[in-house]
Amino acid sequence: MKSVIQCFMISMVLLSAAAKAQVAEKYEASWPSLEKYQVPDWFRDAKFGIFIHWGVYSVPAYIGEWYPKQMYTQGTKEFKHHVEKYGPQGKFGYKDFIPMFKGEKFDPDQWAELFKKAGAKYVVPVAEHHDGFAMYKTSLSKWNAAEMGPKRDIIGELSKSIRKQNMIFGLSSHRIEHWWFLSGGRKFDSDVNDPKFADFYGPARGEEETMSPEFMNDWLLRSTELVDKYHPQLFWFDWWIEQPALNPYRKSFAAYYYNKAQEWNEGVVINYKYDKAFPEKAAVLDLERGKLDEIRKLPWQTDDAIGNTSWGFTNDNTFKSAQYVITNLIDIVSKNGNLLLNIGPRPDGTITDEETNVLLGTGKWLAINGEAIYGTRPWKIAGEGPTQSAKGPFAEQKTPFNARDIRFTTKGDVLYAIGLGIPSGSTMIKSLGLTIENKTIGKVELLGSTVPVSWKQTKNGLVIQPAGKYPAEYAVAYKITFSEKSR
Repeated sequence: MKSVIQCFMISMVLLSAAAKAQVAEKYEASWPSLEKYQVPDWFRDAKFGIFIHWGVYSVPAYIGEWYPKQMYTQGTKEFKHHVEKYGPQGKFGYKDFIPMFKGEKFDPDQWAELFKKAGAKYVVPVAEHHDGFAMYKTSLSKWNAAEMGPKRDIIGELSKSIRKQNMIFGLSSHRIEHWWFLSGGRKFDSDVNDPKFADFYGPARGEEETMSPEFMNDWLLRSTELVDKYHPQLFWFDWWIEQPALNPYRKSFAAYYYNKAQEWNEGVVINYKYDKAFPEKAAVLDLERGKLDEIRKLPWQTDDAIGNTSWGFTNDNTFKSAQYVITNLIDIVSKNGNLLLNIGPRPDGTITDEETNVLLGTGKWLAINGEAIYGTRPWKIAGEGPTQSAKGPFAEQKTPFNARDIRFTTKGDVLYAIGLGIPSGSTMIKSLGLTIENKTIGKVELLGSTVPVSWKQTKNGLVIQPAGKYPAEYAVAYKITFSEKSR
């Protein structure tokens, strides 16, 4: 009997210790605690996601998604255009575009099917942009898509359709920039000054002014509401969350979100842009319209748009090619990064032909070569070749890559060498010469082809002879395995 009691007591002590350990693992609103965060494997494996900028700003469709700010900024093209087309801002303000934002052709299942065909593994719609109009049903503002405009919970519907296609659902919030986004309307006779619309246009303060506790609390409440309602596995923030005054609120949100993820038993990601927002280990770095020129030890992400001049829909946007998207995706992945590629649907909810074609072209390449992208990790070097990579935020790849530019990825013992173009002659990969760690190559295969590859490993490098026909456009992926005797 005594031994039974002892066993029972020991079990209770162990259970108590386990419970305490579990409590101790909870995140606290402090950087030391938040820096224990680990990037989930789903994000590291996914590599490619879709960003969606869709909102009221797609109605004027002029210059860009910052139209609501610029239409109230005297002297801008948008200001002049607005007065000429719609009348003075005191008579026709940004709010008056909302009834025109109908989304009558919005089909979330159709969108999700397209993103799946594009090869995307996660999707991140904008839940609220700087304009202050929420694309979801919120209890904190009547100015939302469920009660106005489309009168549908856009984020809620998308979350279901995205998950139905077995993709990860995320979302973004640009709410914090609303503090100052419409401040230009304070400087002349506009509807921004009308008290009836203060709950939409406000605070409309100066960018140099410190945010009020009320506004920051509202930001925190809106952010946690999105977490609770939609369970996003990625939460993307724009740059202005780095403001010093927001520091305690930012930490509180991260702790809340990471602890919720533990309850869900799902890995989550917070994206931030600059070092002042988060320590590098506490979240995942994102570079807008830019990238890195070397491997980063920690995972990171590029957010870029197919549209060259705007993230949202405009009537005169120009677009990137599938070749640009594919070769830069490969370049980014070789450096331990992900690509979050943006589209800007029309106000009726349809996606442009240009963006659709780029997405389908990307998906076609990934369907053949995805083995060299999904689930991979960086090699000892990102690659080799004559073309210099862009570096940093807002640094697009102005010089196109070519077939002599090679990028490497790995998966287990397999090495993938990807040429960023279709070769017209033999391909020399200098990094794989016999002098490099004395590894002997056992086999070289061309992904998407069953035709044997003609190759030879020399002292100076791996030489691959051109194929009669390549299975995919834009880039060529080789699967390389090493002989047993070289290990």
